[in-house]
Amino acid sequence: MNVTINSIHFDAAEKLEQFINKKVEKLSKHNEEIDSVEVTLKVVKPETAMNKEASVKLIVPQHDDLFASKVADTFEEAIDNCVDALKRQLEKSKKDK
Repeated sequence: MNVTINSIHFDAAEKLEQFINKKVEKLSKHNEEIDSVEVTLKVVKPETAMNKEASVKLIVPQHDDLFASKVADTFEEAIDNCVDALKRQLEKSKKDK
């Protein structure tokens, strides 16, 4: 599984990138066909709380791409929320087969 991390207007710390990789790798347990994952991180309004936005797109061959976008106080929390949402989407797509 290929993981691409795009951080818009800032450089993501290596620790954050490792956290993201660890979290999205777990999604392969729910669907081994996941080809690649695109993660986009951006700061929404720097002067407010709840300003870290994470978007995660799963590319699964021969299926519709799955997408989740969440805003939270930290990128880690936003990624956690995205991964939870994508797990639910993966489970639902399994049932729909």
